[in-house]
Amino acid sequence: MKRRVRPSLLYVPALIFLCVFFLAPLMENVLRSVAPAHEGGAVSLRFYTKLISDPYYLRVIANTLKVSFVTTAICAVVGYPVAYFLVRRAGRFGPVLLFLLVAPLLTSIIMRTFGWRILLARHGMVNEALQALHVIDRPLNVLNSAGSVYMGLVHVMVPFMVLSITPVLQGVDRRLEESARILGAGALRTFLNVTLPLSIEGIVTGCILVFMLTNGSFVTMLLLGGGQVVTLPVLIFQQFSLTQDIGFAAAMGNLLLFIVLVCLFVQQRFASGWGARS
Repeated sequence: MKRRVRPSLLYVPALIFLCVFFLAPLMENVLRSVAPAHEGGAVSLRFYTKLISDPYYLRVIANTLKVSFVTTAICAVVGYPVAYFLVRRAGRFGPVLLFLLVAPLLTSIIMRTFGWRILLARHGMVNEALQALHVIDRPLNVLNSAGSVYMGLVHVMVPFMVLSITPVLQGVDRRLEESARILGAGALRTFLNVTLPLSIEGIVTGCILVFMLTNGSFVTMLLLGGGQVVTLPVLIFQQFSLTQDIGFAAAMGNLLLFIVLVCLFVQQRFASGWGARS
């Protein structure tokens, strides 16, 4: 008689993988932040105290949140119309447009960021075109500024926003919109009172996803910010590569992880509340 394998045993390989490659590194990171090896392993919270008490690091944390919020807001404003067009107006060209939207994700983020450096350089294509059109008299210093960082981040993050909103918009029942129009609502009122509320779940999911990804982004900050936009990921990179203060870098990483966990908690609470209302 054949012995049947317990279904619970099928989870064991996945659990082992997660423990070895995910949980163990996280625990090591926590230990490094509270018990640095060069201090004999004595437990101390001085790195976390420094992060939340030093004015410089508080400004960096605030700047990290600001960059993430602004990038998320811009992506929402840009991404929603694109998603709406893909679902409602693109027709047979929808798959082609979706491919063009997703295609940049197949390219290395470093190559895309260097592309922005070429475009925005003093003698790059943007400045050359503006001078040829007599819009400006001298090249603009766009690189190494907050503006160039936001352009690079939005370029990277918009596809994630669109891909989050598109399936929710596809699930909106068109008959509800038709009923609103029959009852006398105009196109704008129908959109604001019917379509937008029904697609809010996709917007929230996209915003949380973009916020979390922006929170941990540092390549764009380094290559386009030129040290003018300092965020926690940039400081972590500097701690590892320059000062090599591993314990302090670990504390910063744990703070970023905490922010991500808060975002996931908010998303879960929103999804649960939305599901209950539905």
